Amino acid sequence: MGSYEEKLSILSEMIAFARVDHSLKQSEYDFLLKVAHSLEIDKDVLDGLLKQKSPKIRLKTQAERIVQFHRLMLLMNIDQEQHKKEIDTLYNIGLKMGLPPSAITQVLEVMHRYPDNIVPPHVLINIFKAYYN
Repeated sequence: MGSYEEKLSILSEMIAFARVDHSLKQSEYDFLLKVAHSLEIDKDVLDGLLKQKSPKIRLKTQAERIVQFHRLMLLMNIDQEQHKKEIDTLYNIGLKMGLPPSAITQVLEVMHRYPDNIVPPHVLINIFKAYYN
């Protein structure tokens, strides 16, 4: 995984996405805490990012961007609710990451076929692979 600053940027982007609906639910915070832990970021640092976001750093590799897109998708579905604004925002974040629009659309469509709208990583990877070949 990337630098400390990249990790802070990842979390900051996720916090901003979680707040698209103008709130941060406990389930979303708990998920952010798990991601922070996996990125080796302390709870205090995460809590600091809730008050002041970190500068945006573009992830270097396509694989890192796909993983971040997946994290955001998991975050969107953690509360068992999806609002059009969240879906539109996730789509636009994917575009800004440089992900293929058709792949993003396909992922957002197939997520409804899986329990809790959680697309298995291998399915997600295969969708994106199809657009890069």
